[in-house]
Amino acid sequence: MATLPGNRGISRIRSFRTLLAPALISLALAAGSPALATEGGGGAYPNGAEDFMSGAVPPPGNYFINYIDYYSASKFKNGPPDFKLSVAADTLRFIHITDKQVLGGFWGFHIFLPFVYMDVNAVGMSDRRGSIGDIIVDPFILSWHGKNWHAVTAVDVYMPTGNYDRFHLANPGRNYWTFEPIIAGTYICPGGFEVSGKFMYDFNTKNNATDYLSGQEFHFDYAIGKKIGDFNVGAAGYFYQQVTNDEQFGTKVASDNGFKGRVFAVGPAVKYDYKNMSLSAKYLFETAVENRPIGNNLWVKFIYAF
Repeated sequence: MATLPGNRGISRIRSFRTLLAPALISLALAAGSPALATEGGGGAYPNGAEDFMSGAVPPPGNYFINYIDYYSASKFKNGPPDFKLSVAADTLRFIHITDKQVLGGFWGFHIFLPFVYMDVNAVGMSDRRGSIGDIIVDPFILSWHGKNWHAVTAVDVYMPTGNYDRFHLANPGRNYWTFEPIIAGTYICPGGFEVSGKFMYDFNTKNNATDYLSGQEFHFDYAIGKKIGDFNVGAAGYFYQQVTNDEQFGTKVASDNGFKGRVFAVGPAVKYDYKNMSLSAKYLFETAVENRPIGNNLWVKFIYAF
């Protein structure tokens, strides 16, 4: 069974790996390190949430997806020294696809309910907190299907519902809104080879508690693999690039590289289909990192069709 691209999906569990508070930026500056990319070093979307069939929305009906993610990092590129971060997240996603069509595509909607626990250590300080994260909604998802291809568009909205305190290192919420247009696609060759990608662009609002506006971000999840019986096996990962500079107190935060974040990740992935359910897992290794944590990411995803 396919998954919807609106995973921020996962998604949207808030880019756990980078939900650090502005306090971390202050600590980094105090330690003589340059400023970080976006507030806290990362964006709202949990990169790597989607993989196989990310562009294939299921047929009309009701669906449930459970995303479980564990991310750990022991270094922050161009950030504070003595850094360690671990994040565990469990996100519940509820999807309804209607039989109504708009522009030839099926209309659907979904909601993500993330629960996040964070443990952060930086510059001799530590913080641990867990709570609900920022809820993600999308009332207008459109999906199309062909013989060997699937496509979907959506605009996910991240609401600032998670706990946030500007004086904490660990923040399950980001305290600002994010609007994320999405285009995703899947192509399956007659021999069972698959290529899938979910492409996203984030627009962030200002964090009023810190007067900080995080820059715009482009990122995508991808998967390449082959179906063998009830299994899909292959590789998955993600790419992230901050596009515009951050601003604070009305002034651009800039340097030679604009403090823009970047990361590429890749790793093995497998998916198993059984009747009206599927279970997938992947382990992703981050590389080519700039101005962000450098770590590894374990994802497990369970899908159930009612």
